[in-house]
Amino acid sequence: MRTLVLNAGYEPLAVVSFRRALVLVMNNKATIIKADDDNPVSSTTGEYERPSVIILSRYVRVPYVRRVPLTRRGVLRRDANHCAYCGRSANTIDHVVPKSRGGEESWENLVASCFRCNNVKGDRTLAQLGWSLRFTPRMPSAGMARSRPRPAPARMGRFPGASRLALSACEAEPESLQPPHADSTHGLEHD
Repeated sequence: MRTLVLNAGYEPLAVVSFRRALVLVMNNKATIIKADDDNPVSSTTGEYERPSVIILSRYVRVPYVRRVPLTRRGVLRRDANHCAYCGRSANTIDHVVPKSRGGEESWENLVASCFRCNNVKGDRTLAQLGWSLRFTPRMPSAGMARSRPRPAPARMGRFPGASRLALSACEAEPESLQPPHADSTHGLEHD
């Protein structure tokens, strides 16, 4: 039989065996809140209640480390959809240390990358190409990884095809408003 262990603040901590729970009670580290009266625990020295729920006498602080799940979408979001090599709009992810050279699937080894940089880099290291990262990749904070509400889609009028064409024309940026490319960081010429 298993026993629920509550922290001093009545938060559930763990489920342990009734034997472990009984030891905590006998050492005055916990108090029985609810017992199974139908199945007492018998020993040579006496009979004891079988605990089903106990509460600890002192509050136990539990360290909470939240690992953010590693996903393609999470890497792109962390890097704000900008290439870690040239700063252009990113649409792929790249292993800083290639998998064929022992690179891992980790937040510290994955960065957002544009198609061009990803293809040029290929299976090579940054040192071989003379490139450098624009930032040090790290695991994002748990707050950043939470899904953010998406904006509502544009309302489609009576003519959905015409609305999509108008919407795509509005989203296109004029050449003068596009940011300059950071080609000088690694000597690539982007088209």
